[in-house]
Amino acid sequence: MRDIKFNITKAEEGAAFAVHVVPKAKKNEVVGKHGDALKINLTSTTVSGLANDNLINFLAEKLNIKREKVEIAAGLKSAEKMIVVVGVSPQSVESILLS
Repeated sequence: MRDIKFNITKAEEGAAFAVHVVPKAKKNEVVGKHGDALKINLTSTTVSGLANDNLINFLAEKLNIKREKVEIAAGLKSAEKMIVVVGVSPQSVESILLS
């Protein structure tokens, strides 16, 4: 089995990381790693950006920060997204989301 690396990098004022979103799941949850990304199941569909809003709300709640501190920097119309979180260190993001 190959070693899959999940990288959370230091952003200017926080952390940046890739996510792979799976819509229409039974519940919102982090389910592990997907290549270099964090795999997240979301209950919402991709229609009208609902999954993007749900993702932002889910991450803000999990990280205990305001919604405005979470941004989808790339991949608005894709399952593969780049997330930037302001005010949270990469180490904190990893320990909270992968615990």
